Amino acid sequence: MNMKKWIIAAVACSALALGACGGQNKNSSAANPDKVYRVGMNAEFAPFESQTSEGNVEGFDVDLMNAMAKAGNFKVEFKHQPWESLFPSLGNGDIDIVISGVTITDERKQSMDFSDPYFEITQVVLVPKGKKVASSDDLKNMAKVGVVTGQTGDFSVSKLLGSDNPKISRFETVPLIIKELENGGLDSVVSDSAVIANYVKNNPTKGLDFITLPDFSVENYGIAVRKGDEAAVKMLNDALKKVRESGEYDKIYAKYFAKEEAKAAKAGKAEKTK
Repeated sequence: MNMKKWIIAAVACSALALGACGGQNKNSSAANPDKVYRVGMNAEFAPFESQTSEGNVEGFDVDLMNAMAKAGNFKVEFKHQPWESLFPSLGNGDIDIVISGVTITDERKQSMDFSDPYFEITQVVLVPKGKKVASSDDLKNMAKVGVVTGQTGDFSVSKLLGSDNPKISRFETVPLIIKELENGGLDSVVSDSAVIANYVKNNPTKGLDFITLPDFSVENYGIAVRKGDEAAVKMLNDALKKVRESGEYDKIYAKYFAKEEAKAAKAGKAEKTK
């Protein structure tokens, strides 16, 4: 091939390559099998995520994400970090995905995108056994109500009592507020139903019980990604659908949640956030 023909052929090939690139959908749902998606979580929220004695993360969210990665042909690695750092880390690119019992809210959807709901919960009130809590008025009359800063329990109690109400005591993690309740420093704790039900079930000698109030609506957990990352949302939704359809979701659910806990913590199949 002479030089002139070689140049013409090279230009043609370049044009074809550019055309192919231009024709690709930047929001394609195809997973990148070579990329390792960094998954952030706060592993202090059993049974969804916690740490083993060796420092490894485990729980419902971990098993679900691993099953989704297998079904969707993508790789993941988990990173345990403080709750308050999860969303900033997602926004600045330190992590790609957040799965950590994150409730889908309109406020959060302003700064991040979510997968379809994968778990349905509500807020409950954890109190010493025998303590009467029949309505939000009983909650309002308590001296101290514990919540985790920035979690949905914080939003719910702030809505009832006012965000600046001195009766609200804010803590960094669920284990910390429960310990404070057990030590007598709080009258109650408001947090996610599945987490509280799991604690009460596994700690029967602590003398605690939980109550559901009509003031707290049903919520849905979703998997968060950076705002505008439609490809990641599609990838996660496709994988979640496969895991549900294969029956693997039900197996993972059964591993962590007993049948008698179903009313407090059940698989979320709702089509919209409530």
